[in-house]
Amino acid sequence: MTATHSTEVNSSSTLTHLDTQGAAHMVDVSDKATTQRTAVATGFIQLLPATLALLRDQALPKGDVLATARIAGIMAAKQTSSLIPLCHPLPLTKVAIDLQLVDEPVAGVQIQAICRTTGQTGVEMEALTAVSITGLTLYDMCKAVDQEMVIGAIQLVKKEGGRRDFDKSFDHTTSKTI
Repeated sequence: MTATHSTEVNSSSTLTHLDTQGAAHMVDVSDKATTQRTAVATGFIQLLPATLALLRDQALPKGDVLATARIAGIMAAKQTSSLIPLCHPLPLTKVAIDLQLVDEPVAGVQIQAICRTTGQTGVEMEALTAVSITGLTLYDMCKAVDQEMVIGAIQLVKKEGGRRDFDKSFDHTTSKTI
């Protein structure tokens, strides 16, 4: 899986977690409107084809790997503000983890997290954290049989409900869902 990264920087943006002296601080969101906010993040863990077969057959030694990874991702989203110092604690109204087993072009698991809240700040970090911890849990649960796993392509693909919404999950130039 190849990740692409734009080299464009939004020149009107400022680093909101820095004060005028450059010190880190938590952003004051009290003046922001309360809206429904959604974020979708994705990632991929590459596995050996034999590991994917064991996962598909639920034959790995640690039990139901997919269910455990899904629960870990949900729990992680709920703990994001404890893990990332300047994140606001949010009352999440939805966390969903979707795991798709993929045979080609590379064997592995496609991970997607959807997080939602009604609040004054977005849930991007919660979705990214959920994907990351889901991938790490898959790694932990499969490491006895596969030491060649690679976790990657973790990215935010959709954000809505805030000031700057976007959707990278649909490529309008090719009419394909990413």
